[in-house]
Amino acid sequence: MARLNVKPTRMELSRLKDRLKTAVRGHKLLKDKRDELMRRFIELIRENNRLRQEVEAGMVDSMQDFVLAKSLENDKMVQQIFAVPTKTVELHIETENIMSVNVPRMHMNVTNPYGDDEGDVVYSYLASNSQMDAAIEQIENSLLKLLRLAEIEKSCQLMADEIEKTRRRVNGLEYSTIPQLKETIHYIEMKLEEAERANVVRMMKVKDMG
Repeated sequence: MARLNVKPTRMELSRLKDRLKTAVRGHKLLKDKRDELMRRFIELIRENNRLRQEVEAGMVDSMQDFVLAKSLENDKMVQQIFAVPTKTVELHIETENIMSVNVPRMHMNVTNPYGDDEGDVVYSYLASNSQMDAAIEQIENSLLKLLRLAEIEKSCQLMADEIEKTRRRVNGLEYSTIPQLKETIHYIEMKLEEAERANVVRMMKVKDMG
């Protein structure tokens, strides 16, 4: 490890020792941050895997039911059924700071644009069939899980980027900055000790000559 190119003075030694203390303290804080980020990241990954399996299984079942129900209806009738949206979805995105990472927090507000308090379905039940109604309801029930899944996956991506940045900074301090400072401090201490010994020898010679 190459030492820093500095003058071997006591002032420089004091400055480098202060830098070393700061680097060691920063290294510990960054390691703690990295470990906590990893712990939360693993928790999110586990929730993501579980939720993704649930959502994918539910969507496959819902779409299979919908395709089967659609086959029982006339194509034009199906187009008329879905020509007008039955709900309005508003999405609000906030951020939460987790270990200096701003992760999204999504909130969904579903309203009926027609103000129908009697029910959510505005098309005629006679125009569809019970299988289609059930399939549509199953798909709608998956919205919250889909939203949570998107939230988790984006959070995982942001946290993974921060973990990598923190890991590089930890390694930089651990394998470069701190060893370099220690070696330079040792070099200056050795030089100062040599200078002090030389000064003592010189004073003894002057004393002997007197």
